[in-house]
Amino acid sequence: PSVLDSFALLSGQLNTLNKVLKHEKTPLLRNQVIIPLVLSPDRDEEIMRQTEGRVPVFSHEVVPDHLRTKPDPEVEEQEKQLITDAARISPDAAQKQIQSLNKMCSNLLEKISKEERESESGGLRQNKQTFNPADTNALVAAVAFGKGLSNRRPPGSGASVQSGQPGAGAIIAGASGMQQVPMTGAPTQQQPMLAGVQMAPAGQPGKV
Repeated sequence: PSVLDSFALLSGQLNTLNKVLKHEKTPLLRNQVIIPLVLSPDRDEEIMRQTEGRVPVFSHEVVPDHLRTKPDPEVEEQEKQLITDAARISPDAAQKQIQSLNKMCSNLLEKISKEERESESGGLRQNKQTFNPADTNALVAAVAFGKGLSNRRPPGSGASVQSGQPGAGAIIAGASGMQQVPMTGAPTQQQPMLAGVQMAPAGQPGKV
């Protein structure tokens, strides 16, 4: 009830104030001039509270800005010039200029949106993963530690191969799988060897 009573009181006062302001004998407020009566360079807490901390002091520096009802003379001159230039343009020319400006703005907005879409798609492409971490880890483990590799030897390798000498190992493996066959007519004579194969001397028949 107290809130309703206060609201009714305020509503009545506002209606009365509106009637007074709308009365024909009431002068227009825009024709009235506000004159500051007290100017002080000191900090005013009441003004701080009323302006929510925007105006700490009410001095001769801030009064012209806060009590101004007209723009600066330079701005006023620019506005007058713009109004004069606008009055010289015919309605058809003005409509054409408006259409051209709208077209330029729409093209610019389209380009900006296209650039944004391309940048977003490029970012998505850069963030997309192009490899499988499990496969990479398995490959590194196989190369570094031999994990997952088979221990079986290929068939036919009867002799061990020395590390670091693949050529010698191949010769040894080939020689171990072959036997020397004595040649007819020279059982005790040493025959020359070529790559693990006994060759018959010139003029003597034989077989390998």
